[in-house]
Amino acid sequence: MIQDISPSHLNNHYDPAKSADDNSIILFFSGKKRLLGRLDNGTQEISFPRYKDVRNIEKEKLTYIFTIDSEDFFLMITDSENTDFLDASMQSSYEFRDFRDFRSSYYYPKTYVYAAFTAYQLAEWYIVTKFCGKCGAKNEHSKTERAMICPKCGNIIYPRINPAVIIGVIDKEAGKLLLTRYKVGFGHNALVAGFTEIGETLEETVSREVMEEVGLNVTNIRYYKSQPWGIASDILVGFFCEVTGNREITMDNNELKYASWLSPEEIELQPLEYSLTNEMMKVFKEGDLR
Repeated sequence: MIQDISPSHLNNHYDPAKSADDNSIILFFSGKKRLLGRLDNGTQEISFPRYKDVRNIEKEKLTYIFTIDSEDFFLMITDSENTDFLDASMQSSYEFRDFRDFRSSYYYPKTYVYAAFTAYQLAEWYIVTKFCGKCGAKNEHSKTERAMICPKCGNIIYPRINPAVIIGVIDKEAGKLLLTRYKVGFGHNALVAGFTEIGETLEETVSREVMEEVGLNVTNIRYYKSQPWGIASDILVGFFCEVTGNREITMDNNELKYASWLSPEEIELQPLEYSLTNEMMKVFKEGDLR
């Protein structure tokens, strides 16, 4: 999955006093949430500018976000996609790209792909919390924790993390897994999924989403694994469960364009192994589910 970067390690300890050095990596996001980078489709290498590659940007304008191993990552949000801030020798190497480009194929090192996903979440949060939602004053960075603080009314805003469930619904008698495809957006096989609503437990979300999307009752709901998914500010929580009662699918046509029971040999996995959804399909397909 996207976060599986071992033996590398993400250190996301908040440290507002940390300053960039020449080798620090700078992740530039435009206001349109496009990321500045270089993708080499020949070598499958991904790279981002370092502080030594930029000019006329004071270190105080950079926001330290995290460290992976010994590499520090800083965030810079720009109003335009002009790359004049890069050294002239580097301007032809980097361009602002739609974030989908960074997840369209396997790029290396994996730590940089993971960094991009995680930085995307923080960039979006900083963009939408620039002003206080209570009084409209301009927020400031906290000096003690990762938070935005309103200097006028004292309102504190923390990074948004949206809980969502990924659900592997199994028909034990038939030895099949329920696969879906979304009506819009991602075009490959998926599982039933949805966001946790106010007042729900995660297990209640599982039951509700399965009923809403495919009209089935489930039992034996059990936790599998979780995954941060920065591009939607999610924490994805995977569950397996068994269908009980009627096996006939009643599909929500507003959400899905496809839903079917498939045997392991019929399951077609997603093209990339970045997602929790794909891993859950894979463990069922290969008989590794415990």
